Amino acid sequence: MSDRKNILWGIDLGGTKAEGVVLGPGGLGEILFRDRVPTGAEHGYQHILNQIEKLVGMMESKMGYRPSKLGIGTPGTLDPKLGTMKGCNSECMNFQPMKSDLEKLLGLEIFIANDANCFALAEARMGVVKEKYPDAKVVFGVIMGTGVGGGLVVDRRVINGLHGIGGEWGHNYLDESGGPCYCGKSGCVEKVLAGPSLERYYYSITGQQTRLKEIYELYKTGDENATKTIQRMSHFFGKAISVIINIIDPDVIVIGGGVGNIDEIYTDGIESTRKYIFNNGVVNTPIVKPLLGDSAGVFGAAYLTV
Repeated sequence: MSDRKNILWGIDLGGTKAEGVVLGPGGLGEILFRDRVPTGAEHGYQHILNQIEKLVGMMESKMGYRPSKLGIGTPGTLDPKLGTMKGCNSECMNFQPMKSDLEKLLGLEIFIANDANCFALAEARMGVVKEKYPDAKVVFGVIMGTGVGGGLVVDRRVINGLHGIGGEWGHNYLDESGGPCYCGKSGCVEKVLAGPSLERYYYSITGQQTRLKEIYELYKTGDENATKTIQRMSHFFGKAISVIINIIDPDVIVIGGGVGNIDEIYTDGIESTRKYIFNNGVVNTPIVKPLLGDSAGVFGAAYLTV
């Protein structure tokens, strides 16, 4: 077995499942453990901690030892000042000192980052960025699915920021037509570009509840309302991502999540970006699909410990 110091342990904590992985130095070619347990968030915060403890026990049983540190990707953020969680869709986790509680429970050092940061880190370390843009230093990862998130990686390390919200993209103002957001603001990027938001727009002009995949198929047939929906997505994607390019000017942007499977993001979306970027309409930034898919979160969590 590889030297233990080169073996990485990580857990991706989702709303319904917690997945653990142990990675050897060979990355994708050396997955030493991978399994999952139900999160059971409906049973409360302590139950989530117990499920993480159970998963770590499974990992320890397989590996024959317990590591000194563990990375955890979460749907929320650890407030570095207060030491408590915030912005978690599993609401029982909010305002809880998860990092310190887990360190006491497990007896090891815990590293926590938002799932979008873990996505960006994984694609930078072992995904599309490593494979196609190995010299990239600044990587911005986007998740556009049920919600919208962003993660920032510089020199292969997550930038968490002073408030723990480094890379946050989904809750910047984009357009009032998005309407009220759960975060307390209105017109957030998430309320315009998330899958449910696009479906809601389609419903507003048709009166028909339709899933985004079906809307996209209708778009391909030339359906007028589906076309309006996809064109809206491309327009506002360009407007929203131009802000990231203007401020950070990343070497690569990686788009994950179900909405990221819509090809027009990489054509019409980039054309829209040209209208808003502060660079005389020139967009050289590679905007690409990920290689790791749903695996990115747990892999990125493991790399938090490096």
